[in-house]
Amino acid sequence: MCNRLKIGELASMTGCRVVTIRYYEREGLLQKPARSDGNYRLYTHEHIERLHFIRHCRSMEMTLEDIRLLLKFRDTPDEDCSAVDALLDQHIRDVADRIAQLKSLERQLRALRGQCRSARTAKDCRILKSLYLEPDEQSQR
Repeated sequence: MCNRLKIGELASMTGCRVVTIRYYEREGLLQKPARSDGNYRLYTHEHIERLHFIRHCRSMEMTLEDIRLLLKFRDTPDEDCSAVDALLDQHIRDVADRIAQLKSLERQLRALRGQCRSARTAKDCRILKSLYLEPDEQSQR
């Protein structure tokens, strides 16, 4: 592997878009790379590792603020990491809340779908009629 990579090569290697790499630089998540004589950005193996770390965190739907905190601890490995534990505990609670909301949404959609079991014309469709009602009115039916 070449010691220094241009931004397009980094993008190809990590599966990250060029515009996203530049965004992460502006946000301070990626260190500014060195520049070539032609003013091209030149990335190192550290940039690759850091970008993989960021993308892994994003795949778990962590916010940029969460990632910034995690990177701070990654960059200072001798610090106490209880804040990392707390961050993950909160993220787990947030995910559990979203799962509960999605399950509620699924129940609502199934109830809505259950209102119509046979083929009819759109003017007689109970689903369409129910969607015109306010959510409180639907639960009273």
